[in-house]
Amino acid sequence: QVQLVESGGGLVQAGGSLRLSCAASGRTLTYYGMAWLRQAPGKEREFVAAITWNGGSTLYADSVKGRFTISRDNDKNTVYLEMNSLKPEDTAVYYCAAARGMGITTIDFGSWGQGTQVTVSS
Repeated sequence: QVQLVESGGGLVQAGGSLRLSCAASGRTLTYYGMAWLRQAPGKEREFVAAITWNGGSTLYADSVKGRFTISRDNDKNTVYLEMNSLKPEDTAVYYCAAARGMGITTIDFGSWGQGTQVTVSS
């Protein structure tokens, strides 16, 4: 099983940017599709973005399309989420997750990170 550790969260003003990182250990990420999900207080966890094993395809939630970019560096065993034009409604704990296969999934994950807090002030 792959272990995932997120970093890069913090407090930012509306309109600002943050870059989240998800570093893997235990196994290579090369053969896994990866995703970012988030959970705001009092709400269910929701899908944010996903990427295939080789970065060839990506998928975004409508709420972040055009503002967030998911990418990966398999040599560094790391996945990223670049977040621009942040809004207060983006405030949540952001989780990195590894799919069970090489493609894109929004619901079926085999490994999760512990999460990193992102807070956007208005």
